[in-house]
Amino acid sequence: MAGADRFRDSTQILLPAPALDGIREDLEEEFTLTVRDEGPNVRIIGSPVEIKAASDFLAMNGINLA
Repeated sequence: MAGADRFRDSTQILLPAPALDGIREDLEEEFTLTVRDEGPNVRIIGSPVEIKAASDFLAMNGINLA
């Protein structure tokens, strides 16, 4: 059985809020996600399929998730 950490990693992304400057609207329009502001960070929450696609989108826009 998969651990909670692994499941959480496949359903959310945590980034500094400025990382989404200029692309947040495109991200929210393109994918079925919840984007929550959490102080200096932003949490992107979605299904594993949407998170994978959003990760690819972010990478194509120069945002390193590693």
